[in-house]
Amino acid sequence: MVIKLYDTTLRDGAQSERISFSVEDKLRIAEKLDELGIHYIEGGWPGSNPKDAEFFQRAGSLDLKAEVVPFGSTRRAGVKAGEDLNLKALLDAETDVVCIFGKSWDLHVKEALRTSLEENLAMIGESVAYLKDAGREVIYDAEHFFDAYKDNPDYALKTLKAAEEVGADVLVLCDTNGGTMPFEVEGIVKAVRKEVKTPLGIHAHNDSDMAVANTIAAVRLGVGHVQGTINGYGERCGNANLCSIIPNLKLKMGLDCLSDDRLKRLTEVSRYVSEIANLSPQPNLPYVGSSAFAHKGGVHVDAVSKNPRTYEHVEPEVVGNTQRVLVSELSGRANVVSKARELGFSLEKSTRETEEILRLLKEKEKEGYQYEGAEASFELLIREALNSNHRFFDLEGFRVIVERQRDGRMLAEATVRVKVGDEELFMAAEGDGPVNALDMALRKALYSFYPSLREMHLRDYKVRVLDEKRGTAAKVRVLVESGDMTGTWGTVGVSENIIEASFEALVDSIVYKLLRDSKRQ
Repeated sequence: MVIKLYDTTLRDGAQSERISFSVEDKLRIAEKLDELGIHYIEGGWPGSNPKDAEFFQRAGSLDLKAEVVPFGSTRRAGVKAGEDLNLKALLDAETDVVCIFGKSWDLHVKEALRTSLEENLAMIGESVAYLKDAGREVIYDAEHFFDAYKDNPDYALKTLKAAEEVGADVLVLCDTNGGTMPFEVEGIVKAVRKEVKTPLGIHAHNDSDMAVANTIAAVRLGVGHVQGTINGYGERCGNANLCSIIPNLKLKMGLDCLSDDRLKRLTEVSRYVSEIANLSPQPNLPYVGSSAFAHKGGVHVDAVSKNPRTYEHVEPEVVGNTQRVLVSELSGRANVVSKARELGFSLEKSTRETEEILRLLKEKEKEGYQYEGAEASFELLIREALNSNHRFFDLEGFRVIVERQRDGRMLAEATVRVKVGDEELFMAAEGDGPVNALDMALRKALYSFYPSLREMHLRDYKVRVLDEKRGTAAKVRVLVESGDMTGTWGTVGVSENIIEASFEALVDSIVYKLLRDSKRQ
């Protein structure tokens, strides 16, 4: 069975709350989707806005193997197909393939379009015929098809036949409201296959958390055209997630929709699109999330260290992901040993060093520390337990002053005293806030000894209140993500004083950076 993958991240995915792609963003994502091996890339609706029209003007210069597809609707009621501006815009995109949607649900015809059921059938047939006469491959999306079939199956089928009779190449059954169950999808697809001969597609939304399941159910019944988005982005609760669908089709159902080498790029593509969308990658996404192959419980870690199949349904490497061992208060010796080996330390389960690391870890987490997002701080904790910490500098003290000036501006000034070898330095700096000022002052004090600190920058900063009932006296945990040209790392600090917690995480971050540099040298 041949499976064709149709990605609508750039159109349906862009309708997701908090996503707004520029033309440059869309072009970069299109190239990445092509590298993955997607067959059809829906680029947008050129008849609706200038940005999408520009995308299609520029997409022609990309050397893509995938078909780039413009999206639009059937002609308007009462307008001839040849005079409809939306249909003309589809042809002006100058692609080999176009996709249009039409109304399947009599409710929408009457309430949304405010036209007759007969006119809607004419709108579908005449639009598809117009595009076919222009030499295009036409994918017809039957909007709201499953709801339409449940309400009025005879009319829903008539809309499909209106597109089929004039040569539509694919009829896509859409669960536009996302409320259909897999067993309903199976029954309706079976019924449709008895009535039409044209190849079928599936387009599912996730409002009942069934989009992937509904897609798989349709494919099991012979549907070969599969629509979805990267990471499940889309309006409301999103679309069917191709990052789950693709490995399910290939690894679970044996359907060769992508080559093995392309499948290994899946995690990379998922995170790339998240980055372009300016959204944090979802850690709990199946297959591609950072937590998809992460193990925390001691029993689990002990088992996967002996045989990964004990708690992993596929090998993470086949989708470009990696196994991770988390360390926490739930950790046993196996977690500590596995994580330490991952970081380059040679430990065994039944040693005094392992017991000491585990004791320190549980003691720290009782105080509020968390190392799941702060692996750099965990490495420093291991070094502390093994007495292998390198003292790059000693912090003698710091002070922070925050002042509100007459013009309303806030000024933060920090001073630090550090000792490097026998030399003591006193440095001051201003910043946007107290944490920024401390960071600047500490690094200024160390630049002459460690010039590589100029490469380092703060990427993310998070504060978590640990015991809310204590109000402003509550203990806080600060997680800092830092990076340089070679990678990123996380550190943690905990205190009742947010400045102290922040500074602790910053100091760990700088120490870890210097440690990385010394390892490379």
